[in-house]
Amino acid sequence: MGTNAERGIVRGEAEWPADLDVGKLLESGWRPTPFRQFILKLHSRCNLACDYCYVYEMADQGWRDQPRRMSKQTIDRVAGRIAEHAGAHGLTRVEIVLHGGEPLLAGVEHLRYSVHRLRAALGAGVTASFTVQTNGVLLNEAFLRLFAELDVRVGVSLDGDEEGHDRHRRRAQGAGTYKEVRAGLERLTTPAYRHLFNGLLCTLDLAGDPVGTYEALLEFDPPMVDFLLPHGNWDTPPPGWTVTGTPYGDWLVAVFDRWYHAPVRETQVRLFGEIMRLLLGRPSRSEAVGLSPVAIVVVEANGSIEQVDTLKSAYDGATVTLLHVLRDSFDTALFLPSVAARQVGEQALSERCSACEIARVCGGGLYPHRYRSGTGFRNPSVYGRDLYRLITHIGQVMAGDLAALKVAARRATPPG
Repeated sequence: MGTNAERGIVRGEAEWPADLDVGKLLESGWRPTPFRQFILKLHSRCNLACDYCYVYEMADQGWRDQPRRMSKQTIDRVAGRIAEHAGAHGLTRVEIVLHGGEPLLAGVEHLRYSVHRLRAALGAGVTASFTVQTNGVLLNEAFLRLFAELDVRVGVSLDGDEEGHDRHRRRAQGAGTYKEVRAGLERLTTPAYRHLFNGLLCTLDLAGDPVGTYEALLEFDPPMVDFLLPHGNWDTPPPGWTVTGTPYGDWLVAVFDRWYHAPVRETQVRLFGEIMRLLLGRPSRSEAVGLSPVAIVVVEANGSIEQVDTLKSAYDGATVTLLHVLRDSFDTALFLPSVAARQVGEQALSERCSACEIARVCGGGLYPHRYRSGTGFRNPSVYGRDLYRLITHIGQVMAGDLAALKVAARRATPPG
């Protein structure tokens, strides 16, 4: 058969979901789910050089063509488009994530302008919750006062203890950033600003001790911890990945057991919580697991409307829709095959995933991790074995506890 290049095929053009027939989906009764989370790339550059970054270090290098900062004209148009979308679908609440690159590089006044314009465009009928996702290095008093003034919650990326964090999250010259991030977190967690703390984002690293990593994050008393699997796919597997093993699943199981069996709940762990919800029959609120429609859209610094930016890890151009806020509505994006594919649930799964006993819970895994050149995204996640290990372990632990509760309830019930 030969490779895609040998066959003259451009990645994405002859791969699923390029041939997904949205017209037939509509005829069958399917309707798209409106976007509820809008990720705005306010600044396209970063002050760090993390070696696992999907924006700067992986397949897609489109950031080089982006303006450094989203212009005020583009912000105004984005604000109008979000208001238009919310009005068309009767939305009363949307979530707006100020992102990058590193969004704090946009500066205090540009961030203030962005939030004010977005809130003004939405008006009193739509509540907008704002979150900024930052590497924490620039998180000083000026930014914290701004976020307190505007009610913007703050998420910070931290990869465990100093050794684990500095292994990957470094400056371009090679210097680690843990001490700077720690200083930013210490400012954020003072009484004046702790209410703004949204949680910690931690990219899993097999080189780090799982329990030690988790407990290093607990030091900051985060309301939420979100563990991210390093981005990889079948063409470019993640570090330490093996065909038959479950190293990432084992790592997460160790953290789950430490978290779940703690005498008091120390924090929420998003991945574990979502898996538990799904095992109990409830829908997922995360794109990482489950079959719920993905209702997220990205606006790049130049105003282009794109898919979730983690897709940049798959191949160059994977996020591109050729839409732009100056001429296109967000509704237009909803009917693209690439966007619809993330909203059709089980129809997006491979045959192997559909036949799996935990398909409803796993949901095929995070979409970017399913990519294989030639077939596209209709594959199991490259982390499929790891997810099976984690999900079945959590299910067994929950089943054991529920059985014990039933026995205890029977013993406590007086004979009738």
